Amino acid sequence: MTKRKLILEDGTTFVGTAFGSERESTGEIVFNTGMTGYQEILSDPSYCDQIVTFTYPLIGNYGINREDFETIHPSINGMIVKEVCSYPSNFRSEESLDSFLKAKDIPGISGIDTRKLTKRIREYGTMKGTFTTAEASSEDVAYTLSNTLMPRNQVQRVSTIKPYVVPGRGERIVLVDFGMKHGILREFTKRNCHVTVVPYHTTAEEILQLKPDGVMLSNGPGNPKDVPEAVEMIQGILGHIPLFGICLGHQLFALACGAETSKMKFGHRGSNHPVKDIASGKVYMTSQNHGYTVERDSIHKERLMISQYALNDNSVEGLYHQEFPAFSVQYHPESAPGPQDSNPLFEEFLTMIQQHTRRERVACLNVKI
Repeated sequence: MTKRKLILEDGTTFVGTAFGSERESTGEIVFNTGMTGYQEILSDPSYCDQIVTFTYPLIGNYGINREDFETIHPSINGMIVKEVCSYPSNFRSEESLDSFLKAKDIPGISGIDTRKLTKRIREYGTMKGTFTTAEASSEDVAYTLSNTLMPRNQVQRVSTIKPYVVPGRGERIVLVDFGMKHGILREFTKRNCHVTVVPYHTTAEEILQLKPDGVMLSNGPGNPKDVPEAVEMIQGILGHIPLFGICLGHQLFALACGAETSKMKFGHRGSNHPVKDIASGKVYMTSQNHGYTVERDSIHKERLMISQYALNDNSVEGLYHQEFPAFSVQYHPESAPGPQDSNPLFEEFLTMIQQHTRRERVACLNVKI
């Protein structure tokens, strides 16, 4: 078995066993607390340029199948596990995690103390790390890492290049792809919506020309402030078309309304995060994956109101616009992987669209009269 090192930018070094691709890789080290869903996680574009530590000790036990992917080409830079299963047992399994990572040129490391690594991230925050050979100097690699800037064009790299249509007979939705999980698309097609997926840099004018009933802002990787063209687009469609934002879409919606975002110490990544809805008083278990948050003190209450917040750290989890038909959530209601508690938000969005359409028709009739 080939030995591999994981070296962090502070010099902390872990020695384990290599699996997956043989190449060296650098990325932001983050951790995910989900017990299941590793296939959805490794294929989620929101993990672009990141190396994911799985806190659950055994990963790969139910293999890889063709149904649970969230994108065609994974953007993750690597996987860190305590133990990787070489011989999965599941009726849907078509190959092992190791063989899939080899095919996709994604490196992994197993046999390290993932609990120790997770505790270090929790204490000092996310940091850069590198998979390298067992002979590499930890001091030299750490010095290089500390003087290396991570790329900031993640959304550009994971977004679709050209628009495409998934036909349906229901509401016409424009889905802006900032790194969209296929789960979001599945939720709309399940409801017979006509979905047009467009690139991240699509302008407000181009979206309005499509005459959609609603606009969906998808999830995606990186810092929301690195996508200023999306903020400008959102400002151009607010008040014209109902809008729903998820994860990065939530943060971009907040920026467009004058709020601020900031990087979290180690983020929220897992499938068991409790969120409280202020209006109903209900608590939902949610699936989350984000390293940035909307700053609570920056929210201008004459425009935005907080609808939901995280019970673990009181961070903002939901917003709604007080004047226009628009709302957003920080977590993933498409829940792949994760609980289904918040899935009705898609129905709420479609109801908002129908109410807006009725108001528009009444307004037209009044004008004609």
